[in-house]
Amino acid sequence: MSSIRTTASITSPSRRVAIVGGGRLGSALAAALTTARVEVVGPLGRKDDLRFDRADVVLLTVPDAAIAAVAASIAAGPTVGHCSGALPLEVLGSHEGFSMHPLLSVTTRGARFEGAAAAIAGRTSDALDTARWLAESLRMEPVVIDDAVRPLYHAAASMAANYLVTLEDAAEQLAAPTGIQRRHLARLAESALENWSELGGRAALTGPIVRGDESTVERQRAAVARVASPLLPLWDSLADATRELARQPLGGA
Repeated sequence: MSSIRTTASITSPSRRVAIVGGGRLGSALAAALTTARVEVVGPLGRKDDLRFDRADVVLLTVPDAAIAAVAASIAAGPTVGHCSGALPLEVLGSHEGFSMHPLLSVTTRGARFEGAAAAIAGRTSDALDTARWLAESLRMEPVVIDDAVRPLYHAAASMAANYLVTLEDAAEQLAAPTGIQRRHLARLAESALENWSELGGRAALTGPIVRGDESTVERQRAAVARVASPLLPLWDSLADATRELARQPLGGA
């Protein structure tokens, strides 16, 4: 894991960054980099003029399926990078390429990049330094991720973010008849995440399974079957995984 250095130790902060892709991430990055006093062009659309006569860095925030084609349309000159968490550097063609993927959830409300990790990679040391400079300009923590483990990295990110939302949505469905609201469940989830962040899995685990109270778990399961039977496979899978975690010794992984 890379330690955070000052931007000045990497490269001049005066470089001009063009952002191609006006979706959630492109818009959020343009706003945040501008606030960080980086000169930004865009976000631009894929059909805009992509000659970039005066751009030092081009950052592609277009959908994954469009990255290779957009990169191929950019003439040699600027350092070109993408923000995909899943794709390797080869999609950038012959460019001196890099990638910089912010490890956080970005919605239409934007994002607060400070304190988040950024998965970075580069074909050359200069390209890698460009990715690191962008991350540190946003006060993120750059972590070099090799292309060989990128699918695993992206799977972990999907589980930590997307699958968590799916899980909390299921909990909200179960709670709907009880009067408990989303904000109440969110506070519970926040406390569990805080404990997991500080203590790790087994030590942060609470509830009937870790106490060995299977009779309570069975009553819970019966209630799920009665009110939301389509959620039973998810419930059973999570209960089994939680039993496995509960069997780990304290201080284990």
